[in-house]
Amino acid sequence: MKNINVAHSPDADDIFMYSAINLGWVDSEILRFNSKADDIETLNKSALKGEFDASAISFGLYPFIYEDYALLRTAVSFGDGYGPKLIKKKGANLKPNFKVALSGQYTTNAMLFRIAYPKARVVYKNFLDIEGAVLSGEVDAGVLIHESILEFSSELCVEREIWDIWCELRGDESLPLPLGGMALRRSLPLTDAIECERVLTKAVKIAYDNKNLLSKMLLERNLVRVDDKKLEIYLNLYANDSSISMNELQIRALNRLFEIGFGSGFYPTLIKAEPNFIPVEYLKSRNS
Repeated sequence: MKNINVAHSPDADDIFMYSAINLGWVDSEILRFNSKADDIETLNKSALKGEFDASAISFGLYPFIYEDYALLRTAVSFGDGYGPKLIKKKGANLKPNFKVALSGQYTTNAMLFRIAYPKARVVYKNFLDIEGAVLSGEVDAGVLIHESILEFSSELCVEREIWDIWCELRGDESLPLPLGGMALRRSLPLTDAIECERVLTKAVKIAYDNKNLLSKMLLERNLVRVDDKKLEIYLNLYANDSSISMNELQIRALNRLFEIGFGSGFYPTLIKAEPNFIPVEYLKSRNS
């Protein structure tokens, strides 16, 4: 069997979506999956170096790696009326050149933030350290991601939602906010790539179909950073039925994100999502 090295973030939705593989609830006759968890910007930088066969990434990164990685349709996270939050101390007034902590250069929220606040002085930090940096006064503001959006210090308040920035840029009012997904190394044989997407898709579906049981197991094993109530809220936001396989509306939203990034000078090339998906029709044509 061939080993596939999979990397995902340690936040609750990624752990939830990949647990079916780690628990042996889904497997493959030709592939063996080895998983590693790391913060999303570390994964983005690892993808730039081609370190993993399959990796969770920020969608904002993808145009930089599309020549080496294909996009998977599964294990996707979109915001619909919600997303990362720009927070500051209560009562603080932010000047145009305020200092802000972001979770990484290649995150989707960082690109949207920089479009909206071109004069802000940006520093990058691990997402777990951003709230503390704002509280200590090291920075004037910070963008919270992952579970941090659910609860933060009462000394802080939301200056702006990244969702609101997206709404101003997207044009089409129906489009959700693309945040993160999965990329797969193009150098893998096509049959392995198709099998990898099949297994990962099945894993996300099994996790969703067994949400209550799997959530209980994750909490009992201390594999997530939130309590049961926050876990349910968070999974409803980012590991729901629309995470199983990207739908047409999500694909349109992703294409719009790439257009916005290219038009704002972040990407050297304008790409679209569809040509970069795994061509699963290959097996159908071969077996017909």
